[in-house]
Amino acid sequence: MASTVQIPLVGGAADGDSVTVELDSNGRPPLTHHHLGPGGLAEAEIYELESGDRPDHEWVYTWRGPAV
Repeated sequence: MASTVQIPLVGGAADGDSVTVELDSNGRPPLTHHHLGPGGLAEAEIYELESGDRPDHEWVYTWRGPAV
């Protein structure tokens, strides 16, 4: 079974939410997260993985803009 981690979302419409993602074989989460909007993929936003600046958050996903 793969390990998972919760990563907070920073910026954009989902600011303050978090997502649970699977870690790869090296213990790293995916480099990007596509957060679906109310209209599904048509309103998705892209978040990019960054190092967290707090001890309780090793990583954060930072908003980069709409997926379209």
